[in-house]
Amino acid sequence: MNTLRILVLEDHAFQRVAAVSALNSLGYEDIFQAADGKEALSVISQVGGVDIALCDLNMAGMDGLTFLRLAKESGLIRAVIICSSLPEDLLRTVDRIVTLQGLELVGSVGKPLSVEVLQPLLMRYRSDETLATKSIENTPDQPSEYEMLEAIRRQEFRAYFQPKFHLRSGEVDGAEVLVRWQSPSRGLLSPGMFLPTIERCGLLDEMFFSLLTQGLSLQRFVQSHGKPFRLAFNLDVSQMANPNLVDRIKALLRIHGASPAGLIFELTETGLLQMPEVSMENMVRLRMLGFSLAIDDFGVGYSSLERLCQMPFNEIKLDAGFVQNYEQARYSAVIHGALALARELDMRVVAEGIETADQARHLDSLGCRWGQGFFYARPMNWAHLVDWRFEGEKSSWRRAIGSPDR
Repeated sequence: MNTLRILVLEDHAFQRVAAVSALNSLGYEDIFQAADGKEALSVISQVGGVDIALCDLNMAGMDGLTFLRLAKESGLIRAVIICSSLPEDLLRTVDRIVTLQGLELVGSVGKPLSVEVLQPLLMRYRSDETLATKSIENTPDQPSEYEMLEAIRRQEFRAYFQPKFHLRSGEVDGAEVLVRWQSPSRGLLSPGMFLPTIERCGLLDEMFFSLLTQGLSLQRFVQSHGKPFRLAFNLDVSQMANPNLVDRIKALLRIHGASPAGLIFELTETGLLQMPEVSMENMVRLRMLGFSLAIDDFGVGYSSLERLCQMPFNEIKLDAGFVQNYEQARYSAVIHGALALARELDMRVVAEGIETADQARHLDSLGCRWGQGFFYARPMNWAHLVDWRFEGEKSSWRRAIGSPDR
């Protein structure tokens, strides 16, 4: 017997019976039923809450949206499967509402519910629940400021490189530089494990210049073989307020004999809204020197168009969420609009998060020329990148997107 406690909230009696029957056939017995939100709140209050609510939205009594909000505030449900025949555009907004409420959205399905639809959703919920438990058990504590200072002193922050590609020709244009921490005691850690401490302790600049030094060394090596290789580095908006930032970057470039034309600095859109005057001055200085500036995660924030008008960006990084939902008409329309806008503004667009050949083909058909993502290559260290860069591993994915070898 499966031990999940499940609520079926459905005002149509036949649909409710069909859902309960499907759950019973899958071995779920701890099932509660309600015909509207008010009844559902009463039921789960009495039984002490449920794991998942299979929730209809449009009901004669209290609707599903009100129920979800009140149930979440009361701590009576953990996750939800939306079961509704509402139009797709409304369901997308409901999905966003559920996520913002802090509930786990297991899926959105139509009616009537069936075993074939329910089983993979419930299996995924149980799998995610297990993984989350393991993650909590295995996640190391946030490192201390002392550990971060020692990591900087011992040069333990490693630059990892994710290549950027021309979608049609397959030529490598360069790479985005990402950070990993090679800790002697904790192993190789991703940024989520240590960046909060770095930010809290004001150590972003120290880490950034360590990555910039590593990146410039790699760039010099690649370009010594006659191959141009542009590198993109992430800058936090708070770093742009440092009046010494540009001078430090210029000094490091002189040491490495590097050109500003080979570097791009990416700033996340969501951090630009309250940018102070000195930050915008630094942006102008960087552009005057010949560096490129990219607006990262474009489309996620609330001020994209205004930022493009006010700030000297010359590249757009299209957020991965649009790429991965390209089959939905609205997302595809936004991609098309962003590409048209970029052409009018003479800006380059790089699509992030490309994971499949279909995504790459669709972006190419819309006129997007550059991209990055796991479909092409995962982030890799210096040694791996140098080998990979010159080993000619392009043929397999060229065949995948139907582009001839040249």
